[in-house]
Amino acid sequence: MSKVRLAIIGNGMVGHRFIEDLLDKSDAANFDITVFCEEPRIAYDRVHLSSYFSHHTAEELSLVREGFYEKHGIKVLVGERAITINRQEKVIHSSAGRTVFYDKLIMATGSYPWIPPIKGSDTQDCFVYRTIEDLNAIESCARRSKRGAVVGGGLLGLEAAGALKNLGIETHVIEFAPMLMAEQLDQMGGEQLRRKIESMGVRVHTQQNTLEIVQEGVEARKTMRFADGSELEVDFIVFSTGIRPRDKLATQCGLDVAPRGGIVINDSCQTSDPDIYAIGECASWNNRVFGLVAPGYKMAQVAVDHILGSENAFEGADLSAKLKLLA
Repeated sequence: MSKVRLAIIGNGMVGHRFIEDLLDKSDAANFDITVFCEEPRIAYDRVHLSSYFSHHTAEELSLVREGFYEKHGIKVLVGERAITINRQEKVIHSSAGRTVFYDKLIMATGSYPWIPPIKGSDTQDCFVYRTIEDLNAIESCARRSKRGAVVGGGLLGLEAAGALKNLGIETHVIEFAPMLMAEQLDQMGGEQLRRKIESMGVRVHTQQNTLEIVQEGVEARKTMRFADGSELEVDFIVFSTGIRPRDKLATQCGLDVAPRGGIVINDSCQTSDPDIYAIGECASWNNRVFGLVAPGYKMAQVAVDHILGSENAFEGADLSAKLKLLA
């Protein structure tokens, strides 16, 4: 029997979990697997990314055991991006000029950080908190800085604030909503969390709408100007203001995409093309995009089972989350 040509676009936590689940339930010899890994390093643990600042190396954050891909005959194209998908011919074209044919395709392209349209947000020393490369840039900037701000008081923003504090930076959190983690907490919980954050020495500014960022200041390199007329001088800014699904490839090849973004999937994690699956933060199930890793892991399991002919269905996931504060 000929091998099933399986292509996976994305080598993040969910894309790698799909591979692990597949190999747990089937022999790698049944598949010819090619993985597009756009980043310069193979799959690593983003959930514990903040620990990179304190005691973990990039190697320690890796999710891939040494020799794992080679042992199973999996081809991983590191630093290579899928740029087009031809669904009729079932072929992917890459940034390196490579063509990869597939029988089944897994889209695990994840998401990208969304930054509000604030004037000056694209200037020097403005960062996002997403990859090891982002953290390297933040750490380098922190060495020549005294004061920093995190725009966004959600789960990841507060973890970023804790990391900046541990780097010795006077840290400010800027949140548009009346409270921190407004999507997860009620008012009482938000007040308790704020007290905890402030007890760590992080300064919290809620109900603040940033209008612009000016590349000058008296005591620091930048000035943040807010809608209420107040200002805050900082040396650098980290944006943690939400994510958007990476669904551009899907749109280009004619797959159904949800009105608010995300590749539309059914309960089997199939897209509008039954030979293409979408899992993780790039997928939209019942018009919902899940910004947590646990639903992505469940999607990976469902997609594996469906490809192998087993009955399973994605029915949502536990959305509870744990805030990791580096006190």
